[in-house]
Amino acid sequence: MAESYNICLDIGGTKTLGAVFDSAGNIVYRLKKKTKSAGGSSQNVEELIISVVEELIAKSGIPKKSLHAIAAGAPGVINQESGIVLFSPNLPWRNYDIVTPISKKFGVPFYIGNDVNVGVLGEHQYGAAQGCDYVVGLFIGTGMGGGLILDGKLYTGRDYKGAEIGHMVVNPDGPLCGCGQRGCLEALSSKKGMAAYVREQIARGRESLLDLEPEGGTFRSKSLKKALRAHDVVAMEAVDRSCHYLAIATGSLINIFSPDVVVFGGGIMESMGDIFLEKIAASVGRYCMPSIGTTVQLKKAALGDDSILYGALSMIP
Repeated sequence: MAESYNICLDIGGTKTLGAVFDSAGNIVYRLKKKTKSAGGSSQNVEELIISVVEELIAKSGIPKKSLHAIAAGAPGVINQESGIVLFSPNLPWRNYDIVTPISKKFGVPFYIGNDVNVGVLGEHQYGAAQGCDYVVGLFIGTGMGGGLILDGKLYTGRDYKGAEIGHMVVNPDGPLCGCGQRGCLEALSSKKGMAAYVREQIARGRESLLDLEPEGGTFRSKSLKKALRAHDVVAMEAVDRSCHYLAIATGSLINIFSPDVVVFGGGIMESMGDIFLEKIAASVGRYCMPSIGTTVQLKKAALGDDSILYGALSMIP
């Protein structure tokens, strides 16, 4: 029997990752491209996906007829059954059917889901949460995303709007979040939240070595590492504050779901996970019932940048 292949994508607001998987679930070729979505159209993103898939086929050398399916994770509220992207914060999609044109173009099924949901699914099937029926996932990057595995299945809630853990309010008097609420976990613990805190302190006359991007941007993880190594007090405070609220949120999630494991992923955890995990683990016990917390493991995501790619693979029947 001829070998068959799947192509999986991680579509982000700034970059798109792609990989070709063989039938044994091994990555045989991978690709990274910048995502130019600002001011673009749905068709432009559609064209990007098509170009990435075509490039993966061409450069990996797989025969087109051996392609079995394509799957992707993307930011936003996505109906996994229909493939309709209801809303995406960083991509120009509103009630957009992305599945039909991609399936038609390549003649194979196309599956798509929310990126963090898909990433947690990847960790459940192939990574840190293998064999666990109850999983809470927190992905910490520029923003903050969450995902849930309940009774061994991905939980997405009504209309696929569930598991917005980044928008749990952990301090009602906290900073304004991009969603319109105050004191969301994302506004306090993500890269955006940490950068906002450092800016606020600099405006008060304090100094920091953290190299902040302009116009409300964030920072590179290596800049944060450098600042921490130099014992930058403001940067240290930003990290401590982030971990404090992550511990509060984690404790509440443990009390609600009694998971087997809480998996922490995303860019921050990939680059600085040991520092963050140590701080969260040291204080999470204050925010959950001991009888529940003692049965829960806290883990870093095992797949790194590939969590969403492997999650997309696990969506393919």
